[in-house]
Amino acid sequence: MRTYRELFRVPRFRPFFAISALQVAASTVSGPALGTLVYSATDSPLLAALSMFGPSLAQVIGATALMSAADRLPPRAAMSGMALAFAAATAVLASPGLPLPGVFAIILVEGVVAAVGGGVRYGLLHEILPKDGYLLGRSVLNMCTGLAQVGGYAVGGLLVVTLSARGTLLVAACLYAAGAAVARFGLARRPPRASGRPSVGETWRVNRMLWSSGPRRRTYLALWVPNGLVVGCESLFVPYAPGHAGLLFSFAALGMLVGDTVVGRFAAPLRRGRAATPLLLLLAAPYLVFAARPGLPLALALAALASVGFGASLLFQERLMALTPDGITGQALGLHASGMLTMQGVAAALAGSVAQLTSPGTAMAVMAGASLTVTLALAAAGRRDTEPAGMGPTDTGPAAPGPADPGPADAGRVGPGPADPGPVGPGTADSGPGTRRGVSAE
Repeated sequence: MRTYRELFRVPRFRPFFAISALQVAASTVSGPALGTLVYSATDSPLLAALSMFGPSLAQVIGATALMSAADRLPPRAAMSGMALAFAAATAVLASPGLPLPGVFAIILVEGVVAAVGGGVRYGLLHEILPKDGYLLGRSVLNMCTGLAQVGGYAVGGLLVVTLSARGTLLVAACLYAAGAAVARFGLARRPPRASGRPSVGETWRVNRMLWSSGPRRRTYLALWVPNGLVVGCESLFVPYAPGHAGLLFSFAALGMLVGDTVVGRFAAPLRRGRAATPLLLLLAAPYLVFAARPGLPLALALAALASVGFGASLLFQERLMALTPDGITGQALGLHASGMLTMQGVAAALAGSVAQLTSPGTAMAVMAGASLTVTLALAAAGRRDTEPAGMGPTDTGPAAPGPADPGPADAGRVGPGPADPGPVGPGTADSGPGTRRGVSAE
């Protein structure tokens, strides 16, 4: 599958695309509104930031405790039910007089549910599309996420001014409800991908299975760490250029769209493995220049160029699917999405701490240098790897068809989303209520 026309001819992909777009729009619109409400009530920048990006950090709870549900729930019922839950939670957040502990309790629950929802959604995408169409499908969803977030933040800010923050949250609740309706009436009923009841024990068992294979482990690390550290660079756009941060975010989003388009639409299958590591290096290298505090025109060009490298996540997600049996693809992708969002939140906090001690430009260069170091270490580990690309010593199922152990020419595949997929904060337009880099979380 090589064209967008072929992609949208696949039965059920169009409603799936619509659901993803509505949920990303809802999470993006609601972020500034919720941050405004919390800041006006507390006068605390920290609490305002946590209200927007807290769900990303909370996803680690869902990933470690409940992710087995991603493959053990009927996809249509799960997606419509979770969208309704987000609609109800967002409407409650708009309620006057809701105490601050109640606000953060709801945010925590949203993050846990979003972690499972990401696994359900992207596991279903893997079922809907043929294997040769997954990369193109994820590319289109990533582009949709970028565009929805660029427009969503602008629209959300306008709605906060015109309707008030509570009114904007109600608009977001309606968008979630619309997504639930599309899921219920647009998707076909499908059985769960795996049998049995979801549980904490089963989540841990499958997570250990996923982590037991060296190639898969490095794939997860490459999806989480280099990406997250660069999102830490982006989290400093506001202190770096207070009057022009919006332009920096927009140019970074443009670069991400270019990268996703080139990788998803034009990258030849035989070249994908070799392209992954160079793209991760491109993702970080331009931010080294920020130590010299470049002027705005050069800074915009560097941000756009670097973000082309986010296309590497598509290649690593494709590799992850080749290394994962079909019965646990939902949990595998959900673990990727949750780990990615958690790392983005951690990296943003780390970057802010370094900037507090030095300067925003210096901190961006430090985070970029760390990202380059991790990428090169993962590539070197892949060249030394002799383990077959199967399930690993504790796996209980057959290995999915896919490339064997990556050798020197495949070093880019060793390390990565999914997502969802994905809702990015200062660095997460797909880490706050949604994430800008990779998979949308909700």
